[in-house]
Amino acid sequence: MKIADVKAVYPNYQHVVPSWRTNFWQIVVRVETDLGVVGLGYGGGGIASVEIVNRHFRELMLGRRVDTTADIAALWDDLYLESLPYGRKGLAVMALSGVDLALWDLLGKAENKPVHQLIGPPTRERVRVYATGMDTDWYADLGITGQKLRNRWRGDPMVGWAGSIEQYEQAVAEVSRARRSLGDDALLMIDTYLTWDAEVTREMTQRLAEYNLFWFEDVLTPDRLEEQAELRPVVKPTLLAGGEHEFTRYGFADIARHGALDIWQPDLTWCGGITEALRILELERDDQVRIIPHRGGEVWGLHLIMATECADLAELVMGNRDEPRDQLWLGEPRPVDGYLHLPEGPGFGVTLNESLL
Repeated sequence: MKIADVKAVYPNYQHVVPSWRTNFWQIVVRVETDLGVVGLGYGGGGIASVEIVNRHFRELMLGRRVDTTADIAALWDDLYLESLPYGRKGLAVMALSGVDLALWDLLGKAENKPVHQLIGPPTRERVRVYATGMDTDWYADLGITGQKLRNRWRGDPMVGWAGSIEQYEQAVAEVSRARRSLGDDALLMIDTYLTWDAEVTREMTQRLAEYNLFWFEDVLTPDRLEEQAELRPVVKPTLLAGGEHEFTRYGFADIARHGALDIWQPDLTWCGGITEALRILELERDDQVRIIPHRGGEVWGLHLIMATECADLAELVMGNRDEPRDQLWLGEPRPVDGYLHLPEGPGFGVTLNESLL
């Protein structure tokens, strides 16, 4: 196959505010071939990364062959190199992630195989779900046995943690309620979203010790790797997680060198797609850490988990029971008794809701 056209678009979302502070600003990438096979991918970066795909990557991709995963990897390397002057991290890699996922979808459809079979033999038949959000009762009704509480105790979102007694008490109350609702064997985590510091992390470790938390996520900003490494032994047995804001194998190699995190959380729509996630996994084999992809319950992460040594845990960002939401991808698997199974069909096994375009 040869690439005949490439196009990225920012969907016409109905139920999210188009702001960097309120949603992921995900884009759709469509790659067409001269044989009529079409691949669809999902990337980050909003309208800015749409411009990168349509005005730069497209001209570099036209006419390139896509017959093997090695072809995809070679194309990834070329796009990364060509975008290096303005890329390496951030928007350019978010755009590249969408392109890469579209190419994996394309190859799976051409070979009439699901993406996980292109990666390797299956390592499991289902994946345990944990829900991100605050509607604990709904998650329990669905049989979900893990919850990541969002950090709603951070005070002014433009300033960060205010350090008030009331905020600490609210945090303890929310965690206590979740533990009572889900039971002693459930996994409980907190996503601080870059708003704590070392002092708050130590204080929270003491205040929440009795609730057996699995991890604290993103307690510091991603550049403060030395400080995070110093906190790892302090918060034990709770683990430190992060990495959704890191990019490519080079960024995760830096995390490894510092020993900054117990759990790595690459987001496949941001970190470089399937191609780069597999390279990140090669680093993990040497470092004895766990990889639990950010938003791994979406099909992109789910296919990776099903065919690799990723931990048996997939995140679904679920929000609240009655919260309206856009359904951009049709055919996504839903949790059954707290587990996800892969969708059927070639590629990623989902189709696009064209009405949102």
